[in-house]
Amino acid sequence: MQALGNVDEVVLASRALLAIVARTITPALEQVTLPQFRVLVVLVGAGPHRVGALAERLDALPSTFSRALDRLEQGGWVERVPSTESRREVIVEATEQARALVGAVTGARRAAIAAVLERIPEEHREALGAAFREFADAAEEPTLEDLLPLGI
Repeated sequence: MQALGNVDEVVLASRALLAIVARTITPALEQVTLPQFRVLVVLVGAGPHRVGALAERLDALPSTFSRALDRLEQGGWVERVPSTESRREVIVEATEQARALVGAVTGARRAAIAAVLERIPEEHREALGAAFREFADAAEEPTLEDLLPLGI
C-alpha cells in the first residue's frame, strides 16, 4: 500500500518539526514553566478570559489554577482585572511582556522553518507547502486546545 510507504517520511518530517519546536521554546522556559507558557499562548492567541473559563480551557482545577495565576501575575506575565459585565467575575489578560515572549517564540519558530525551506529547491517549496496544507486539512488541523499540551 503506497500510503503506508509514506508514513516513515512523514514521521521523519514530524521529528524535524518537533526539534524546531523544542529549540524555539527552550529560551522561554528559562522564564516560565511549560504550563505557564500554555496559559500565555491562550491569552495571547485568544485574548482575555474569565478565570473560570481559562481554567476550564486548560483543563485545570480552579483552586490550583488560581495559585498558578498568582505566580504569573507576580512575574508580570498576566493582569487580573474586574469584569465590566459582572463584579463577581475577574478577567485575566496577557501583559506586553507575555505578548513579547510568545511573539519571540513564534518568530524564532518561523525563522527556523524559513531557514529549512531555504535549503529546499525553490521549485519544490510550493508543492511542499500545498502538501503540508493538505496534510493539516486531512488531519483536521488541530485546535488551539489540541496544541496546548505541547506549549505551541
